[in-house]
Amino acid sequence: MHVHREDTVVVLTGKDRGKKGRVIRVMTKADKVLVEKINMVKRHTRPNQELPQGGIVEKEAPIHVSNLQVICSKCGKPTRIAHKTLSGGQKTRACKKCGEILDKEK
Repeated sequence: MHVHREDTVVVLTGKDRGKKGRVIRVMTKADKVLVEKINMVKRHTRPNQELPQGGIVEKEAPIHVSNLQVICSKCGKPTRIAHKTLSGGQKTRACKKCGEILDKEK
């Protein structure tokens, strides 16, 4: 998947088109991601330990990965992802526009 956790992404389509956010969670089997403050929905919840009074809670809903584009940390523009192999045989993601490597050192 071209989007990883902690990436900054921009929404390409839908009600939140043009908004930027940070990826919270990636669901690879469903090809969806949770983005901070994007695709907010309201859920009616019963009282529980976390929310003793219950009520209406607003939270993020998953958005399909095809509707997102990664923002390069160097050039700051939305970009497609190139896959490069480094000299040590390690595979990384890179910006198609400026060539900057997007994967942080682990």
